[in-house]
Amino acid sequence: MFSQRFEELVQALRVLPSVGPKSAQRMALHLVMKNREGAVFLAQALNEAASYIHACQVCNSLTEHDICEICASHERDEQVLCVVESPADVMAIEHSGSFKGKYHVLGGHLSPLDGIGPDEIGIPALVERLSQNIIQEVIIATNATVEGQATAHYLLESCKHLSLRMTRIAQGVPQGGELEYVDSHTLSQAVHNRMQLK
Repeated sequence: MFSQRFEELVQALRVLPSVGPKSAQRMALHLVMKNREGAVFLAQALNEAASYIHACQVCNSLTEHDICEICASHERDEQVLCVVESPADVMAIEHSGSFKGKYHVLGGHLSPLDGIGPDEIGIPALVERLSQNIIQEVIIATNATVEGQATAHYLLESCKHLSLRMTRIAQGVPQGGELEYVDSHTLSQAVHNRMQLK
């Protein structure tokens, strides 16, 4: 092989999701042969991110401060809380510009086979947060997977004793979608969660 350091770079790149040995090798070759300046910039950016970005003490999303900008904002609706699985979900909802409340990031979903239970994704801490009587509505925005649905159901059961409005984001046929191209599970969800028009 080229060198021990090159092999270490390839192995380091393999920690990225969906990056196999060949992809990691191509990236490493590109960085050391064609874009050394980019390699140095990437290394510095990764070091800075790893050193300064951490979980928000309130919502568990990503921030460089103790409390993220969304949690610290007085312009957001403190009575509406959107529960999501990951910071990526926060970014997606924020990009849509459709939500002006606050968030709680679980950091995953329930998966008993993988040893991920309520404690591992912080559901007791969420229930404690909801018990403070500030939040009036909880929007459950977990993914439309089996695990996401199970997590949503568990959250609903865990909050039955609280006087909260619990809602779930709509699921089903996407806007502009044609029925013949929609998979059967999505179509089933759309029929089951149909809305009343009259």
